[in-house]
Amino acid sequence: MRRNLIRAQPEGVARLKPDDVVRLRAFWPAFARREQMPPQGRWRVWAFVGGRGAGKTRAGAEWVHGIVHGRDGYGPKAGRIALVGETIDQVREVMVEGVSGLRASGFPAERPRFEPSRRRLVWPNGAVAHGFSSEDPEALRGPQFDAAWADETGKWVHAEATWDMLSFALRLGERPRVMVTTTPRATPLMRRLLADADTVVTRSATAANAANLAPGVVKALMARYGGTRLGRQELDGELIDDREGALFSRTAIEAERVASPPDLKRIAVAVDPPASHRKGADACGIVACGLDAEGTVFVLADVSAEGLKPHEWAGRAAALYRRLDADALVVEVNQGGDMVAAVIGEVAPDVPVTPVRAARSKHLRAEPVAALYAQGRVRHAGRFPALEDELADFGPDGLSNGRSPDRLDALVWAVTHLALRPRAEARVRGL
Repeated sequence: MRRNLIRAQPEGVARLKPDDVVRLRAFWPAFARREQMPPQGRWRVWAFVGGRGAGKTRAGAEWVHGIVHGRDGYGPKAGRIALVGETIDQVREVMVEGVSGLRASGFPAERPRFEPSRRRLVWPNGAVAHGFSSEDPEALRGPQFDAAWADETGKWVHAEATWDMLSFALRLGERPRVMVTTTPRATPLMRRLLADADTVVTRSATAANAANLAPGVVKALMARYGGTRLGRQELDGELIDDREGALFSRTAIEAERVASPPDLKRIAVAVDPPASHRKGADACGIVACGLDAEGTVFVLADVSAEGLKPHEWAGRAAALYRRLDADALVVEVNQGGDMVAAVIGEVAPDVPVTPVRAARSKHLRAEPVAALYAQGRVRHAGRFPALEDELADFGPDGLSNGRSPDRLDALVWAVTHLALRPRAEARVRGL
């Protein structure tokens, strides 16, 4: 690990003048960890893969500053940079104006000005960076760059198309390069990037950056998630693929994913209420699905959340029902019985409730739904990372972390209602 010079020599720092301390703290090599510094060699893609709060954003921002100013160890100087995030809001809030973003890092006198209307940053030396969203890959058609910073590629909406368009746009300069900063997810793009011979991969766990996080936060997170599949992914920065024996396959989900659904004949919102709303209680699963004329189910929304009181999850479910103009609100009543329907009736008396009661285990209820996925008869209209993580981790004994698969439960109820009940044939909505 690279020595943190500021922490290693506190006495020397204390003797410095205030202006010198400011400049020292802005001098990234003085306290960056080894994995946060650019790798040596003639690489094309540098993937810095790490857990939440591992210092990925700061490393990405400092790399951009380094290539803009042609600093030693950063490779060829760059004057036109693409900043690509999950959404344009994420580009602005995290990559540009975040606490570790481009406007908060580097030497103060060398920081760029931000032009929100043009979605670009301009440095005093004339270098320019433009912001792009994975929601709009075509926006990358036309511009050209000599470097790019791609953030949270594991969450990109149109991942493959965005990466393709970005690759075509990197056609300037001596040696076009991309830095990728992300918490890994087992998407086709991530698998391909990490396996590519042109990619140099560095890794960091959340714990490695504990000195820059709130006191005790790493200990608390490790106590709850350490050793679990979710913890290995989100804290250790491991690429976690489908669990052995899992009912659902990420590959199958990805193969059938669509950007938007076709005309739908039926829409159902399903709710898996929690037994309690106390801290640490199960989440309330709220998932919406639609059925087309061909009998294919499309996953439309996942608004599940933790810590909701009964009137809050009832209101959330009713709002989704109205927004999608659904024709069924399916609610599991095992935990609350008649009370569940009564709560919804108080919050949304105009919304009819279809109560369902589980008579079999979660795994047995999920098996017919998994069979529909395997047949290509369930497609995700968009990306639902938390839901898809549960699907890929659900085995015969439930989730690997022992928690309740609340999102999956809601999904199973919605799909079952639309496609697996007797007389569940498609009909024209409203008739």
